[in-house]
Amino acid sequence: MSIILEYKSISKSFGEKQVLKSVDLKIESGKIVGLLGKNGSGKSTLFKLANDLLTVSSGEILVDGKPIGVETKKIVSYLPERTYLDSSLKVSETLALFETFYEDFDREKAQRLLIDLQLDPNMRLSKMSKGMKEKLQLVLVISRKAKLYILDEPLGGVDPASRDYILDTILSNFDKNATLFISTHMIADIEKILDEVVFIDDGRIVLQENAEALRQRENCSIDEIFRRRFYVK
Repeated sequence: MSIILEYKSISKSFGEKQVLKSVDLKIESGKIVGLLGKNGSGKSTLFKLANDLLTVSSGEILVDGKPIGVETKKIVSYLPERTYLDSSLKVSETLALFETFYEDFDREKAQRLLIDLQLDPNMRLSKMSKGMKEKLQLVLVISRKAKLYILDEPLGGVDPASRDYILDTILSNFDKNATLFISTHMIADIEKILDEVVFIDDGRIVLQENAEALRQRENCSIDEIFRRRFYVK
């Protein structure tokens, strides 16, 4: 199996605060991998580094064997934790913008997903709820034909009734040869789709394992394992 994303001895500091500490991590192609950790453990920083939104303090990151740069951005589709969309635009105008910006953006697929998620193409983003905006961002991200999808808390503002539907939408709308690297606090909702889990704590990777093997060994859910490890003293 080829490696789509590799962190090699990555450290990242903001002033005196070291957020990531000599992180070594390899993500294989064709897998759905969950990045799990408490708030402030370094999850979003790891993701931003892979998308060239931050620069490493030391170490190297490779995407599909290439250093981070213009070429890697072409094959990574990233959903940030916070919305970055222009609120003055309509949904349809946002789709048009993505179509212009990304060669791999599938406009027809995006329009189908808007219908599935009951989003009005004529609505302005300024009139949308947080959950609606998150659904739109998800539509934009998974409508690209990328090799690597990085999703940072994709279910954060979504109502419980929509979560299963959105997970099914993610699963049925990205290439099976592609890789999905996803972080969430809602482990119980998402663990059923994970092939592998990565636990991060205080800027260090403390576990990387096949999800089903971990469940069988510990005889409980990933959610329960996570809670025992990080919250039960």
